[in-house]
Amino acid sequence: MSAFEGHGAAVRIEDCGKTFADGTRALEAATLDIARGETLVLLGPSGCGKTTMLRIIAGLELPDDGGKVLFDGNDMTSVPIERRNVGMVFQSYALFPNMSVAENIGYGLKIRGVSKGERAARVAELVSLTNITGLENRRIDQLSGGQRQRVALARAVAIRPGILLLDEPLTALDAALRDRLRGELNRLLRSLGITTIYVTHDQAEAMELGDRIVVMRKGAIAQIGTPRDIYFTPRNRFVAEFIGAANIIECPVENGQLVLAGGRQPIRSGVNLAIAVAMIRPETIEIVEAGAAPLSGVVESVSFTGDRLRIAVVGVSDRPLNVDAPNNVKVAPGERVGLRVAPKAVRLLPLED
Repeated sequence: MSAFEGHGAAVRIEDCGKTFADGTRALEAATLDIARGETLVLLGPSGCGKTTMLRIIAGLELPDDGGKVLFDGNDMTSVPIERRNVGMVFQSYALFPNMSVAENIGYGLKIRGVSKGERAARVAELVSLTNITGLENRRIDQLSGGQRQRVALARAVAIRPGILLLDEPLTALDAALRDRLRGELNRLLRSLGITTIYVTHDQAEAMELGDRIVVMRKGAIAQIGTPRDIYFTPRNRFVAEFIGAANIIECPVENGQLVLAGGRQPIRSGVNLAIAVAMIRPETIEIVEAGAAPLSGVVESVSFTGDRLRIAVVGVSDRPLNVDAPNNVKVAPGERVGLRVAPKAVRLLPLED
């Protein structure tokens, strides 16, 4: 068992908002509980308030009057960052160029007065955990982007923080490396058991890493839930469109069916609406023979993406309907096709966001 395992703290932010001196309202008052050992992802577009929330938790920003930050029930609102026992990894990594890899990792331990022998043992364990064995004596400018990311992470957890804060740590990496390191980071966080709060605008990172996801919009929390909750049962149109691909359809409802140009789509029973806004995920739509399903349309385009086809079908609703089909489906532009969607795959959303 790792000596670093299970050092998480429970976090509560209570009525925390943030208004800057120039009057900018960066964060609406929010209350959020984060369980000990949980990985919580703050997800949203630029300017949505996610980094402001992270900085409040870290102690780099004070919340507006009335806001509180608690770690394991202790009020930390006015406690400076150096006394909060948090580890941080930034997008830039902020490594010391005049130090070796081992010196960077052990820096926080050194300034805390940890003995040289214990520092060496802890650095050696983290070098192994983060897969950078053999790089201990290298300078930072001799490392690749992925290696720097691992060093920054090792340095952050070396002090055995109660909370690990990650602000877009993979953004600077190329796509292939980012995907690989995301998997490594996920395995490491699970093994360490540290409470982790992770900021990203990347939905794939959020889905893979988060026990829960907080989707943010315009300084406010739009939805909190597990990755499956957020994906399959979004509460509003913004969340539906921000997480994954979504077909959004606004149309009349008659006798429990969506009334569309390309036919009628059954929805779940008990719905009594005149107008509906419905979400249908592309992968829940099945391509069948024209006339073999309640909906039909004409194939506008077919894109091969490797593991699947992305097919745009027009004439079903007021905008093309995107369908993700197996890569062995045979269709061509101009062909009329039928579309089959299970009623439970149609998610009804509020009319107004």
